Amino acid sequence: MPYPPGDYGRLLPSGNLFYCGKTAADSVRFPTWPLFKGGAVLEADWRGNVLWELRHPDHHHDARLMANGNVLLLTIERVPSELAAQVQGGIPAIDAGSGMWADRILEVTKKGNVVWEWHAYEHLDPATDCLTANDWRDEWTHANTVLETPDGNVLVSFRNISTIAIISRNTGEVLWKLGPPVLAQQHDPQVLPNGNVLVFDNGLLRRDWPMVFSRVLEIDRGTSTAVWNYRDTPPQSFFSPTSPAPSGCLTATRLSVRAARGVCSR
Repeated sequence: MPYPPGDYGRLLPSGNLFYCGKTAADSVRFPTWPLFKGGAVLEADWRGNVLWELRHPDHHHDARLMANGNVLLLTIERVPSELAAQVQGGIPAIDAGSGMWADRILEVTKKGNVVWEWHAYEHLDPATDCLTANDWRDEWTHANTVLETPDGNVLVSFRNISTIAIISRNTGEVLWKLGPPVLAQQHDPQVLPNGNVLVFDNGLLRRDWPMVFSRVLEIDRGTSTAVWNYRDTPPQSFFSPTSPAPSGCLTATRLSVRAARGVCSR
């Protein structure tokens, strides 16, 4: 590949690789930005030939090829300062001068033309969609997954507010949302054939349980309750703090005595 991994890659039905690459940063948006920055999305065949490539300086984590041939892209943008001051939770940013950032979801053509966009800060509530206590306040949402649902809407996972949501591509309205205490810093939600949502619930700093453990949940969207789950016995034997699988997990360096501050309750 022409770039190192920008987090995720997936095989397409054709057998080609849909790949998120990490480009050189033109600037550092905030101190942790280089860790999960992407920057390029491309499709490559089995010989490594790039069939098309899309670049965006604010892309991070995830992107998906849509049914209409366009690309769903996770990007970031600054939160207006007056709104950022109202966001609850978190710990002070390493560099307060970088401001607060949140997610912007784009639908773009393979040539980079934006045909639809959604701004997280316009649809979230700073009083209730609050940061988990161990996260720095330079990022409000920190999305780690975005995908098109079978009915053409958008499913997104916001790790820093422990929330998954389905967004209408027609109106931008949040059609369904699930957050704490059910979820805690989750990753990789997927829509199952029965319409339920399968999600890896990492379990760092749960609001309703002092012990850290991970689990997999199948959520009925109609009731927002788990109809199936997997966790180990004892629960703490299966735990991945910051990624959807133990093979990719990082040390939970943010888990410290400072995490006791700024806990938000609904």
